[in-house]
Amino acid sequence: MDSMLSSDITELARRVVEENIRIGRTVALAESCTGGLVGAALTEIAGSSKVLERGFITYSNESKMEQLQVPSDLIETFGAVSVAVAWSMAQGALAASRADVAVSITGIAGPEGGSEMKPVGTVVFARAIRGQADDEPTAELKRFDCRTRADVRHQATLCALELLLP
Repeated sequence: MDSMLSSDITELARRVVEENIRIGRTVALAESCTGGLVGAALTEIAGSSKVLERGFITYSNESKMEQLQVPSDLIETFGAVSVAVAWSMAQGALAASRADVAVSITGIAGPEGGSEMKPVGTVVFARAIRGQADDEPTAELKRFDCRTRADVRHQATLCALELLLP
């Protein structure tokens, strides 16, 4: 067995590692619903230690607040699965690391936990770049129409890896 992960994830992770090495850029991760899958994908690739500076798995709201300094009022007002919280997670990961760029992922993988406003498959991504103005967030809410929790997490991992490409 060459990898524990699917070939589409490992091939994209390979591109992320190679292209970030080429430009000398390091990355940090703030993962919630993916539970470390993005970090696992990157570390499948030889040379990833030149790119992956650190990762945070902040599954609970408390961990988002404690490790990434996400304000509790953001979570209370918008919910953990929101552009505001994803952006704060990315900024927090950047502040707590030496990385050049940070990507965050927060979502509802299911099969429970969804609502009419935020159904299962709702995932929010954000990217913060060191030196970029705080008022220029890069964030996106996606709704994956997937059958299983594994499918949602798979698609979320691919999207997060895309955000790590230079």
